[in-house]
Amino acid sequence: MVNFERFTLANGLRVIVHQDTSTPMAVLNVLYDVGARDEDPNRTGFAHLFEHLMFGGSINVPVYDEPLQMAGGENNAYTTNDLTNYYIQLPSENLETAFWLESDRMLSLGFSENSLEVQRKVVMEEFKEHYLNKPYGDVWLKLRSLAFDVHPYKWMTIGKELSHIENASLQDVKDFFFKHYRPINAVMVVAGNVTVEQVKELSEKWFGPIESGEKYVRQLPAEPPQKVAKKLEVHAAVPLDAFYKTWHIYNRIDHRYYVADIITEVLRGGGSSRLFQALVKEKKLFSNIECYHFGTEDAGLLAIEGKLVKGIKMEDAEKAVEEELAKMKTEKISEAELQKVKNKTESTMAFEDMSVMNRANSLAYYELLGDAALMNTELDRYAKVTVEEIQALSGEIFREENSSTMYYYAQTNN
Repeated sequence: MVNFERFTLANGLRVIVHQDTSTPMAVLNVLYDVGARDEDPNRTGFAHLFEHLMFGGSINVPVYDEPLQMAGGENNAYTTNDLTNYYIQLPSENLETAFWLESDRMLSLGFSENSLEVQRKVVMEEFKEHYLNKPYGDVWLKLRSLAFDVHPYKWMTIGKELSHIENASLQDVKDFFFKHYRPINAVMVVAGNVTVEQVKELSEKWFGPIESGEKYVRQLPAEPPQKVAKKLEVHAAVPLDAFYKTWHIYNRIDHRYYVADIITEVLRGGGSSRLFQALVKEKKLFSNIECYHFGTEDAGLLAIEGKLVKGIKMEDAEKAVEEELAKMKTEKISEAELQKVKNKTESTMAFEDMSVMNRANSLAYYELLGDAALMNTELDRYAKVTVEEIQALSGEIFREENSSTMYYYAQTNN
């Protein structure tokens, strides 16, 4: 059970305090309710660009890292399709330094053509290195746009295409910042060796004066149910043929999300999982195979991917995958197999919760989903999943018309 208290500043900033006196450290985590799904389809990659720009200096702090390092702190950030998260960990006696730095970034970045140019180049290099030039790097650029027709999960956080970041103007960047990076669109969690009174005082002092901003109201197009199977063939300079297949699943607070999560655990790439046992160890069709989902807030995707053993035909590999999925639809898994997965989920969550940084992050995330207290009921949701639900939902998810398949072939030199 993770205990916390919460309050809201007059400007709408939600603040959550989680006290843990067993550590000398404190964490300040600021989560902004903006991700790649909130971008203009013709200007993608902005949420991720901002993750970089936020470290490029703000109005009063030209070099973000210097004062933080002097205070014995470390920081990082990440962007997803759903959110952007910034976090600082430092000795608790230096907590005010974290408040000063984060509030100054929220107040306003030090926008300049030079800062934009520097970060633009960094992001463009990242795009080229990881998504265009790396073997299999373009898989999800292609597969997302195949699987989604209208929802902005169609593109990755890096962006849909390089030109969007290349052509981003300083005004575009400012507009995006002042639309999304406002107190009214943020959740701040302060965790570790802190008190509620101390956090209230520092929050009012450093964040209270920042203008609220307008509440961003998300109005995204809902992805219609997929009625026809989609297929794509790619030929590229990669070492091995690879098979990818996705199916649409459910949003993050739907009970069926938890059932789908357990289905992926039953199938996934671990040594004792069904796909690995049958298709890697026994039939030797794949050199490796994985099953996972993206854990997105809106209805997302469950995926199976694997690299084929040289000489194996793509159709034979796919048929073997389908045979394993057919078993999930026609036979109940055993209670013992389900319990094993539930135990693994419980131990994973318990291990994650050992870190005060992870607890702070999770509290912010669940508050974004609707209520930080959801963090304390996650295990109950998994506990309620039954073998009957797993069989029924496998039948619902793994329908051919609900799938998008990509055959990724290694180019031959003939």
